[in-house]
Amino acid sequence: MSRLNLTRLRKMKAEGNKIAMLTAYDASFSYVLEQAGVDVILVGDSLGMVIQGQESTLPVTIDDMVYHTANVVRGTETVFVIADMPFMSYSNSEQAIANAAILMAEGGAQMVKLEGGAIVADIIQQLTQRGIPVCAHLGLLPQSVNKLGGYRVQGRDDEGATELIADARLLEKSGADLIVLECVPAALASRISQAVEIPVIGIGAGSDCDGQVLVLYDMLGLSIGKRPRFSHDFLADTGAIPAAVTKYVQDVKSGQFPTSEQQY
Repeated sequence: MSRLNLTRLRKMKAEGNKIAMLTAYDASFSYVLEQAGVDVILVGDSLGMVIQGQESTLPVTIDDMVYHTANVVRGTETVFVIADMPFMSYSNSEQAIANAAILMAEGGAQMVKLEGGAIVADIIQQLTQRGIPVCAHLGLLPQSVNKLGGYRVQGRDDEGATELIADARLLEKSGADLIVLECVPAALASRISQAVEIPVIGIGAGSDCDGQVLVLYDMLGLSIGKRPRFSHDFLADTGAIPAAVTKYVQDVKSGQFPTSEQQY
């Protein structure tokens, strides 16, 4: 059976079928996620915090991402695999093209993800023109946490909301095939999802997005420190990791997750 592809992801949006995404960083967990029915695995630079114990995602390198992406790909057969491009690995088009090529050729990723709005539009265009699928990331940008002054909800005022909608449209026009939308008010996330034809995957962005993503360790209650408000401990509900992931998938698909408690 072949891997899920962008054509099928777009069809899921068009038909109103929710996309279930989780992060993973190794072969064993990625196998469990695939068996439980997860559609997309994001090999996130969140590994810097949940795997390496770093204070942020910033220390993660391209070599780290290639290593973990390859592990995830080896543990799966049918899921769609996205790899994060880490901090300052796409500061210009040439660097972005070289690093994205490594993530795909050596890591086996089907798509790369990078953070930012209009400032990365040209880079996204350069990547997609060379056959490299791109997932954009808007809202809260973990790689810019120092500039943002912390992990804060984005787009609360009219100016911020207007900018996010414009960014989403621009990045779609530039060639992005997917958008992750993090920590924005649910009403704004709904507007953004309707404003573009590509799937919008929410994390702390309400239930009207085309799909949901969580950090695996957060939804299993295994993260160091406080679990984000927008997450939920599915392992506490079920008592077993495979059952927890299966429940997450079911709740995303049915629209039961996220609830009003997990959105802004």
